[in-house]
Amino acid sequence: MFRSFRAGLTIGLAVAVLVAAAAVAYELYDTRTLKRTIRRGEVFCGVNKGLPGFSIPDDNGNWSGFDVDFCRAVAAAIFDDPSKAKFIPLDANERFRELQSRKVDILSRNSTWDMSREENYDLYFPAVAYYDGQGFMLPRSRNIDSALGLDGSKVCVQASTTTALNLADYFKANNMKYEEVRFPQLEQAVKAYQDGQCDTFTADISQLYALRLNMPKPEDNVILPDVISKEPLAPVVRQRDDDWMMIVKWTLYAMINAEELGVTSKNIDEALQSKKPDVMRLVGNEGTYGEDLGLTKDWAVRIIRHVGNYGEVYERNIGEGSKLKIPRGLNQLWNNGGIQYAPPIR
Repeated sequence: MFRSFRAGLTIGLAVAVLVAAAAVAYELYDTRTLKRTIRRGEVFCGVNKGLPGFSIPDDNGNWSGFDVDFCRAVAAAIFDDPSKAKFIPLDANERFRELQSRKVDILSRNSTWDMSREENYDLYFPAVAYYDGQGFMLPRSRNIDSALGLDGSKVCVQASTTTALNLADYFKANNMKYEEVRFPQLEQAVKAYQDGQCDTFTADISQLYALRLNMPKPEDNVILPDVISKEPLAPVVRQRDDDWMMIVKWTLYAMINAEELGVTSKNIDEALQSKKPDVMRLVGNEGTYGEDLGLTKDWAVRIIRHVGNYGEVYERNIGEGSKLKIPRGLNQLWNNGGIQYAPPIR
């Protein structure tokens, strides 16, 4: 009986040690991205290899775009210096794997948030940066003005994306036939469409606008008005990395709240003198919101001063102030006809 008690005690102690070790390991895992980023002095951002308006390098290797600016906003919040964002181009079929392997700290790369990606890849999508949807582009000469007229089409699509799954669902739901032509690389799918290997191209609508811009004769291609899916595009981080996730999430929310409050890169100094409670909380003159994130009290001021609010970033990269001129649509603020919405800072 004593031997059984001693064996039970030994097992109990072993379990306790394992639980304690797991707790310590979790705590270290939980905070190490932020600590490693600060120690390194740069935020490593995984971005699209070249998508006009979202992330694209110029001939000198200088990056610009909506997703690029978000990475710069994270760097500004941490370092007060947007140039501390380093951009690492990743293809669709490698982006999640490279985030898991810690090659990058964050993905800011037109990635759709869905349940299977969070579960299967052990990742977390903190907040929606851009509400998108899948659509179709085709030669204007086909004289088709609705996706319901695409029966019998030959469709180019990139593999390893949700796009191919949505394509199959749409044609099946509408009892239409099509021939799918898959390519591992986006560039291959676009070239095949331009070479006439297929008569239709499908991707997120924002991506269609960007890709059409680079075609030899953009006006010869039409983007249909139909939206066949929900594509909430969001930055991505690893799970069990809560400190880092909170910084990424509230960087975006600070930019959205700033637009709603009318705080811009041009009037940020005036905002610092404001006596409005919600503005005071945003700029760090009331509360300890920045310190609670592990940052400074002026974390949101850094973001807005260096990068701008959500509306500024949208307009200069993909909105009316850009070559793409994509309507805000769903990405208008909730009080201006859209669904873009951020929890309050309070």
